[in-house]
Amino acid sequence: MLIGIDGSRAFIRNRTGIEEYSYQTIKHLRNKLGGHQVVLYVRKNQQVDLEIPGNWRIKTIHWPRFWTQMGLSLEMLLHPVGALFVPAHTAPWIHPKKTIVTIHGLEYEMIPQAYSGWARFYMRWSIKNSCRWAERVISVSRNTKQDLVRLYGIPEDKIQVIYEGYDAEAKSRIQNRKTATGLELQIENYKPFLLFVGRLEERKNILGIISSFEMLKEKYAVPHKLVLAGRGGYGFLEIEAHIKESAHRDDIIQLGFVKDEDKFGLISQADIFMFPTFYEGFGIPILEAQSVGVPVITSNVSSMPEVAGDSAVLVDPNEPWYIAERAFELISNKKYKDAVVEKGYENVKRFNWDECAEKISDILKGE
Repeated sequence: MLIGIDGSRAFIRNRTGIEEYSYQTIKHLRNKLGGHQVVLYVRKNQQVDLEIPGNWRIKTIHWPRFWTQMGLSLEMLLHPVGALFVPAHTAPWIHPKKTIVTIHGLEYEMIPQAYSGWARFYMRWSIKNSCRWAERVISVSRNTKQDLVRLYGIPEDKIQVIYEGYDAEAKSRIQNRKTATGLELQIENYKPFLLFVGRLEERKNILGIISSFEMLKEKYAVPHKLVLAGRGGYGFLEIEAHIKESAHRDDIIQLGFVKDEDKFGLISQADIFMFPTFYEGFGIPILEAQSVGVPVITSNVSSMPEVAGDSAVLVDPNEPWYIAERAFELISNKKYKDAVVEKGYENVKRFNWDECAEKISDILKGE
C-alpha cells in the first residue's frame, strides 16, 4: 500500500506543540511502515532533517497559499494514495477513504476570546470537516475526545485516544554535555527562578502566572525571578504592559523563543515549572519538565489532570493567590518538593513516542 504523510507542520524552524508532535510521530514512524511505500509531503523551502528509509520518498508541493485544501487536495486527486496520515488536524477536502487525522484540542471553542473571528471560523470548519472526512480520528487525550463528542457530535467509536510522548533522552544529553551553551551561561544570572515555556498569550494564563509571582514576592520575599520563554501571542500587548507596570518588573525576564537544543537545559535549571494554563489538548511541557527533575504546577482543568495525575501540583488557574501558596510550599519544603519530583519521574514512564507511533502505524496498516 502507498501511504501518504502530511509533513507540512513538522519541518518548520521553530516548532511548538503541534509541530513537535508532527515531527516526533514522523521520526518514530520511519521504522514501522516496512513493506509499504511512503510519500512524505512538505512545503516549498522546507528541509527534512531526518534520515529517510529506502521505502520513503519526499515530495514537495509548491503551493503558496491554502496549501492543504488546494495543494495537497490536488496531489490526492492526481496521485492518490491508499492511506493518508495528517498529524496536524487539517485534512484536505480531496482525500482517500482511509484518512487518519490527529486532533490536538479545541482551545478556540473553550477560550474563544483568545482567537480572532476568522481563526475560530476556519478552525471550526476545518476540524469539524476533518473529523467527518476521516475514517479514523486520533485524539491526544481522553479530554479532547470528550470535547469532540460533546461539541461536534463525533461518534465515540470513531475516535482513538493515543497519548503523545516526550524526549526520553533529554536528561542524559544535559548530563553528558561537556560545555555549557550561551543560554545556560546566561541563566546562571537568573537563579533561582520559576519558569514558563510556551507561547506568551492569554490562553496560557501568563497574567495569572505573573500575578502569583508578585504575590510570592510581596508576601514571602522570595529571592526568585520569573523567566518567561516563548514568542508573544494573543494578548501579548496586555502582558507586556502588566510587566512594565509591575513593582517586580526587574525580576521578570523575557527570553523570547528558545531553541529546542537549549530548552531542556533551561528547564532543568528551574526551581518550579509553572504551567497553570486555561486549556490544553495534551500538555507536553508537563512531561518535559518532569523528565529533567523539575516539579510542575499545572491546572486542574481540561487534559492536565489526565496527563499529570498526582505527580504535579494541581491548581485552579483562576486563583493566583493559591498558585502562589503552592509555589511557596515547593520552595520552602524540600521534602515535599523531592516527593513531587520523584512522582514526576514515574509519571513520564507512561508516555512514549515510539509507542505512540506504533499505534498510529497499526491504524495506517489496518492492523
